[in-house]
Amino acid sequence: MASVTVQQVRKKYGALEVIRGIDVAIPDGEFVVLVGPSGCGKSTLLRMIAGLEAITDGTISIGDAVVNAVPPKDRDIAMVFQNYALYPHMTVRENMGFSLKLRKADKSEIDERVATAAGILGLGQLLDRYPKQLSGGQRQRVAMGRAIVRNPQVFLFDEPLSNLDAKLRVQMRTEIKALHQQLKTTSIYVTHDQIEAMTMADRIVVMHDGIVEQIGSPLELYDTPANLFVAGFIGSPAINLISGRLRRDNGHAWVATEAGIDLPLGANAAGQDGQAVVYGIRPEHMAPGSQGGLPVTVGVVEPTGANTFVYATLAGAQVCGVFAERSGYAPGAAMHFVPQLDRVHLFDAASGQRLVV
Repeated sequence: MASVTVQQVRKKYGALEVIRGIDVAIPDGEFVVLVGPSGCGKSTLLRMIAGLEAITDGTISIGDAVVNAVPPKDRDIAMVFQNYALYPHMTVRENMGFSLKLRKADKSEIDERVATAAGILGLGQLLDRYPKQLSGGQRQRVAMGRAIVRNPQVFLFDEPLSNLDAKLRVQMRTEIKALHQQLKTTSIYVTHDQIEAMTMADRIVVMHDGIVEQIGSPLELYDTPANLFVAGFIGSPAINLISGRLRRDNGHAWVATEAGIDLPLGANAAGQDGQAVVYGIRPEHMAPGSQGGLPVTVGVVEPTGANTFVYATLAGAQVCGVFAERSGYAPGAAMHFVPQLDRVHLFDAASGQRLVV
């Protein structure tokens, strides 16, 4: 196992710079998820770590060795792809042991490693089947098994669950996390799905337009987003964001909206009187009420079983509340959302940065 260090890495395609000076330090044994929207550069960064893309500037180190000029096969990494990339004419056993066969490893060693990986992944009964005889989840397990038998210093996962249905994705992300807890191998996982990132990662690297917006544990990013982008990207349903101006008077603070509705703040809210701000509150940090709080008009009601999602209009903005209560919400009805003031996020409207006391 080994750490991975990315220092001031840049990637250009001609005049187009897609990775713009990224710094990420991943300690030995950590599971890090690179997350962001399509085109943010996360897969490009992963491919540069793997050696499949040349870097334009900066350094990438695996352990103590700089690997900028090291071929992929010599980096001691194993990569799991989105499309499985299994050989259709080979059995599961042959697919999993193929990389060792290329290295001319002893047959006894290959058999031992394949058996160990198959036991970890529950593939023992499938070793003599061909890929066409497997389900999508089984094929992805075979792809992971092929990586495990190499016993690499680093695992790289490039959106490995994208081709699976929703139920199987949930199952497989649990299995991948359990696998990491067992093997404790440094792992870097790319996804555009923030739920995958939140549930699997030790730390998350949020990327946008070729830069790192924030690095932290899942709950750090959720509870204290550094800026509007991170706040809006992390969390489902998305955080409610309402524009206005910060007002202070006689020890009280609130955000005044153009629609004339005042959004309450705690007394210790950051920012200057008159500053243009964005008021953020997550849907689950509001309670339903018939009076007090924020007046809204109900639009769409989505019962999910455990909770009810209530989408409504507030001060001209679309907002959402997530409530445990199941009844009393009707489209077109007037009600109130009561925010937890200690859970309100405040951002500078010009820079998008979080305002901190």
